[in-house]
Amino acid sequence: MPAPDPHRLRHRRRSCTRSSRGQLWRSLAACLGVLGATLSPAASPDPLEAQRAEFRQAYGEVAAAATAVATRDSASLQRYVLYPYLQVARLSQALRLAGATVPLALDEEIKAFLRALEGEPVAQDLRRRWLASLAARAMWPEFLEFHREGSDGAALRCHGFTARIDLQRTAGLEAEIVRAWLTPRSVIECERPFEWLRSTGGLTENLVEQRVRLALEAGNAAFARQVAVRLPESRAAPLLQWSALLENPQREIDALIAAPETAVEAPALLAGWTEMARADPAAARERFDGLRRARHLDERAASPFALALALSLSWNRDSDALKYFERVDPADFDDTAREWHIRAALWAGRWQQASRIIAALSPENRGTARWRYWAARVEAYDGNKTVARRLYESILAEDNYYSAMAAARLRRPITPNLQGLPLDTVALARIEALPPFMRARELVLSGLPGPARAEWQLGYGLLEAGERAQAIHLAARWGWHEQVVAVATGERVFNDYALLYPRPYDAEVDAAAKLSRLPPAVIYGVIRQESLYRRDAVSSANARGLMQLLPETASRTARRWKQPVPADETLFEPAVNVQLGAAHLKDLLERFQDQLPLALAGYNAGPNAAQRWRPGSAMDPDVWIENIPYNETRAYVQRILWHTVVFDWLASGEAQDTRRWLHDILP
Repeated sequence: MPAPDPHRLRHRRRSCTRSSRGQLWRSLAACLGVLGATLSPAASPDPLEAQRAEFRQAYGEVAAAATAVATRDSASLQRYVLYPYLQVARLSQALRLAGATVPLALDEEIKAFLRALEGEPVAQDLRRRWLASLAARAMWPEFLEFHREGSDGAALRCHGFTARIDLQRTAGLEAEIVRAWLTPRSVIECERPFEWLRSTGGLTENLVEQRVRLALEAGNAAFARQVAVRLPESRAAPLLQWSALLENPQREIDALIAAPETAVEAPALLAGWTEMARADPAAARERFDGLRRARHLDERAASPFALALALSLSWNRDSDALKYFERVDPADFDDTAREWHIRAALWAGRWQQASRIIAALSPENRGTARWRYWAARVEAYDGNKTVARRLYESILAEDNYYSAMAAARLRRPITPNLQGLPLDTVALARIEALPPFMRARELVLSGLPGPARAEWQLGYGLLEAGERAQAIHLAARWGWHEQVVAVATGERVFNDYALLYPRPYDAEVDAAAKLSRLPPAVIYGVIRQESLYRRDAVSSANARGLMQLLPETASRTARRWKQPVPADETLFEPAVNVQLGAAHLKDLLERFQDQLPLALAGYNAGPNAAQRWRPGSAMDPDVWIENIPYNETRAYVQRILWHTVVFDWLASGEAQDTRRWLHDILP
């Protein structure tokens, strides 16, 4: 269903007066009044629209300006609920332009602003930027006045240590620096405090060794070597050997097999072996027995090595995984290892073996829809149809990929179990009137979702437990779909599909469906999973927009489909992003013979990975999906398949037939 228009909220007007800085937020709340609780086509125009437009223009001018620009703001803009965010943008720009020569007047202005809005989200980023500037200028008294150790992060905490050293406020400091020292990563800002700790005699060899071991256990071999040089050679040697095992495991394992008398710490040997097994399971398999003999490992001692190899082989869908799983001592299994043991058994068609391993799972895990489904599959394979049917039926109400698969096995259509979240208009009106939510709404409408989330979290923390679920309705009314899902997940509201499965981009999706000949439900499923409807989403890999397209993928797809090649920023336009995303998915479907699970896996993990995962012969689709080696990609495929069920059901109102999901995955 279309997303509600956030501009159509009703408002109640009140007169406004300017307030002192200390009363800023309370005054602004009174100015805005109470946001209306219901949407209506006949709603009055948004009374904040003109102020919002003026704010956005002024905010954009700050971002675009290369130098500080003197401005005279209107009285209306100064009364606007987000005016402090404009002040922060200007102060931050002035601080950046000043560099190392910050005028005293600017420091004083920032100081006054932070004192007036202490603890408010709007002040936090400015405070951290200013603290970094103060640290660079060694202005330690001001730094310590505004530093908040519990929330400022490791770098500023280290600057705080330096401030206390320079100001000779060192009571209790040694213990705090020791805690900061014990980290597996480099913290450049703490080098001065660490040197001070060393000068006091507090940085002992034991502490150095502890940090090296933390780095090694975290797999940070290069940093471990840097720290280990502080130790005497005899004490550093086994740690440097561990580092070498992580960095070049095959060479070091071969050397240890060739020289059985060479000492090695057991955790170091296992860490190196695990790295080799992950990188080259075939090489590890060739060396397993040789390592056992050379290092005199009995069955019990060899068990963790067998487990590391078995897991790696199972991720590569190698039938030898089962052989090595059988060599693992029961005490070394946890549920994660058992799950991969089950998957290896399913891939190999060892149904009875899978049944035994399912029975060994923890009761909590065994009771999940996933493993009840596979228990049912095993019973069906063994001919126990009544037991299998009962297990399948027990899953139908779960509303997920496994319940839809169970319905397919039962040859029944499935209807999602709709459970609407009741709307409490009184509670919703009270929530909307809270200043943090008022600011969050304006930030969302102004295209500033990051600050909006901080304001939302502040407001959410003010709510009574019984009111928090109503915030889901509030975010939905604003069209803030990512926040709807985030709050609903936290409140364990999973089945109000009208709230959780909106269709705000019908025009764009319909155009993309027409171009690509993909069902709209599939396109919407990818949008929901990839970006939660955020048109401005950017991943760590620079994938952009609603369908999270990499610029190079988008350009390649555009040329193939004879569409305009987009600029990177154009990928934030829904019409462009959705068309190219759907076209890319269609290309993957054609590559993988119209097999949607393979195409979705290729969309998430890359087509080459999906190609590597194809079976050698035709395989049940649920077995293939369960054996996708990347946990993220497996969940991605399963969730989008379920999303298609919900979107098609919402569009048609009819129960959905998922038997098409049972087509074999082809070699």
